[in-house]
Amino acid sequence: MSTDDSSELNHLPEVTHMALGAARSIEEYAASAARYVTTGQQGAVNTQRAYAGDWRRFTLWCQDHGRAPLPAEVTTLAAFVTSLAEAGKKVATIQRHCAAISKAHQLAKRPTPTDDRQFKDLLEGISREKGVRQHQAPAFPLAYFKRVVQSISVERPDGVRDRALLLLGLSGAFRRDELAKVDLAHLHFDADGLIVDLPASKTNQRGEAEEKAIFFSPDRRTCPVRAVQDWVTYLAQYGRTDGPLFVSFHKGQRLSRRRLSTFSLNEIVQLRLGAPYTAHSLRASFVTIAKLNGVDDSKIMNQTKHKTTDMIRRYTRLDNVRQHNAAQELGL
Repeated sequence: MSTDDSSELNHLPEVTHMALGAARSIEEYAASAARYVTTGQQGAVNTQRAYAGDWRRFTLWCQDHGRAPLPAEVTTLAAFVTSLAEAGKKVATIQRHCAAISKAHQLAKRPTPTDDRQFKDLLEGISREKGVRQHQAPAFPLAYFKRVVQSISVERPDGVRDRALLLLGLSGAFRRDELAKVDLAHLHFDADGLIVDLPASKTNQRGEAEEKAIFFSPDRRTCPVRAVQDWVTYLAQYGRTDGPLFVSFHKGQRLSRRRLSTFSLNEIVQLRLGAPYTAHSLRASFVTIAKLNGVDDSKIMNQTKHKTTDMIRRYTRLDNVRQHNAAQELGL
C-alpha cells in the first residue's frame, strides 16, 4: 500500500463522521419542521383551549352513543350537531364545535367529515332556522363613558387602577386578552403620549412588532395617558417597576402580584359601566364612536389592528336608525 493510499484511508473515518453528523442534523431539522407545522395548525392559545373543550365534548358524546370520534363518519357528526341544535346551542357554538372536530381530523391527517356537501346543507339549515346573528357586546355612548370615568373616586387604589384600565382599554381599542397581558415594560411615555408594545394578539400570533398609540386628552379627568401614569406611579411606590400592569388587590386594598384575568377585566367593566357592557364593549365602542365621528377606516384599523374593513363594519354598533344615516345629509 502506498503512502498516498494510507493517507486517504486515514481521512475516511472523518468523512464518514461528517456524513453521519449531517444526517443527524437533517433529522433534527425535520423534527423541528414537523413541530412548527403543528404549532401553525393549532392556532392561538385561546383557540386551542376552546377547541380542546369542544373536542372533549364530542368524544364523550361519541362514547355515550357508541360512535367513533376519529375518524368520525358524516352521520355521526350530523347527529351530534343536531343534538346541539335541539339543546338550544347558538349557531356560533355549533360552528366552533365543527371547527374543533375538523382541526382534530386535520392534525391526525384524516379526511374531515365537515367537508361533506350534505353536512354543509345541514349546517345551512340550522343557521337559517336559528339565525346567525351572534350576541355582540354593546357599545356605549361617549358622553356616558366620560360621566362614569369622571365619577370614579381616585381616593381608593382600585379607583386609580380601574380608571386607567377603562381609559386605556377604550383609547387603545384593546381586546381583553391584550389588555390583560400588558406589562409595565410594554409602556413607553414621551412628550406626545404613550406607545404600548403589543407582543402578540389574535391577529398577530407570530409576535411581530405591533404598537398602539395613546394620546393626551385636554380634559385631565378623562386623559388615558395621565390615568395610566397615575397608576404606574402608584405601583412604583410599592416597588413595582416590572411585571403586569393591571393586578388584583387583596382585602383592604392591599396590592397583590396577581395579573388580572380576562374574567376579572369583564367584572370591572360591568361594575363600573353596568351589566349590559363587557370588556369587549371597550373595543366595540372605540370603532363605533370613531365611525360616528367620520374617522376613516384606515385610521381605525391602525389602532384596532384589523386586517379588513369588513371587520370594522362588523364591530360598528349602530343600533339607532338615526345614527350615521345619510338621510340627514340630503339637504332638503
